[in-house]
Amino acid sequence: MAADRPERRAWWIWSAAVVAYLAAVFHRGSLGVAGTQALERFDVGPAALSAFTVLQVGIYAGMQIPTGLLVDRFGPRRVITAAVLLLGTGQVLFAIAASYPMGLVARAVLGLGDALTWVSILRLVATSFPARRYALVATVSSALGALGGVAATFPLAAALRSLGWTATFLLVGALTLGYAVITSTMVRDAAPGDAPPRRRGAVVQQVRTAWSVPGTRLAFWTHFCTMFTSGALTLLWGFPYLVEGLGVPAATASVLLSVLIIGQVVGGPVVGALIGRRPECRMWMVMGYLGVNALSWALLLGWPGGRPPLAVIVATFLVFAFGGPVSSVAFALVRDYNPVRQVGTATGVANAGGHSATALGVLCVGLVLDLAQGMPGGSEYRVAMLTLVAMLLFGAFRTAVWWRRARAEVFAAQARGDDVPVLLTRHRWDLDTPRRTPVAA
Repeated sequence: MAADRPERRAWWIWSAAVVAYLAAVFHRGSLGVAGTQALERFDVGPAALSAFTVLQVGIYAGMQIPTGLLVDRFGPRRVITAAVLLLGTGQVLFAIAASYPMGLVARAVLGLGDALTWVSILRLVATSFPARRYALVATVSSALGALGGVAATFPLAAALRSLGWTATFLLVGALTLGYAVITSTMVRDAAPGDAPPRRRGAVVQQVRTAWSVPGTRLAFWTHFCTMFTSGALTLLWGFPYLVEGLGVPAATASVLLSVLIIGQVVGGPVVGALIGRRPECRMWMVMGYLGVNALSWALLLGWPGGRPPLAVIVATFLVFAFGGPVSSVAFALVRDYNPVRQVGTATGVANAGGHSATALGVLCVGLVLDLAQGMPGGSEYRVAMLTLVAMLLFGAFRTAVWWRRARAEVFAAQARGDDVPVLLTRHRWDLDTPRRTPVAA
């Protein structure tokens, strides 16, 4: 699936596209440090505030499969340009919104623009670079995009303090709209695979075909349980949890939020290089990370008095930060187990996993906080964060189930002499027989 164009040109095209993704991550997280101002501006409570993020991320998650179909049909250039225009428009609307319903409309437009970016980037990478480079370029893309999340922490907080709500969001919205000129002229589509069908029934069948691949389902649940913790904390609840739940000073809390992003920037290339060279280790890495994540929550929530030392908080937040890089294993699975004509659709399916989990986690935390208001010493946050732990355990269970089933498919293919994406060693806990025939390997 290597592109015909020289690789140097592919890097330039990728660079222009990844800046658009950086902007999308910035806009996605722009409410994180503006949450307290939003409570006053729109005169709402915690559950209503969480609706901003739930709506935005919910639209993002719901649009992943349609985005995959759009990218497979129209190519990344058009879809990325449309995303940039929607992001800029949404942020301008948010800048001037004076009522809660208008704010919801603005965040919905932002969510739609955000939804179009990542799958487009991965489709561009899959068709522009050799297969051996896919994991590394994809994780580097994620790491660079995470810089947008860094900009949405203390730099954005400083801008809000000095310029105010309207001027800050108007400025970033206008800059984003202007960048559409760059994406429309610099981004170029690589030679696509087979064009997806236009009939509705054929489109539905394409989604079903992608979902029927055990590797795609494994990718969905891998993405579901690895990234939602850092997503829910970065997008909305991290700052209030640190300040009100853990007693961290506000200035320190904004810096701590950047730890969630910096960990992704540093961890992305490391994880990408590892899974590119040793793909047989990638699911062991996922399961190991989920175990460490659960232990980190146990440390935070079980600390006597509910307020652990700052060093412990930093260490656990670093663990949460690596969820983003580890979640990129999902896209390597999609790339290995699906033909090129279906990569966009299957990527959308997998990407919906983590973002639907993020939306659900943000909503559940907000609802529990509303119900637990008045508990002493920030205890309501300890109770609310247990919902994230429950989601983590459920997602880990489903990931383990589909890991065994995907391994069974690979063993069956190996027995037939077919080419397989990864050579595996059978263990006693592996399933004896596969449940279905693999679509591609």
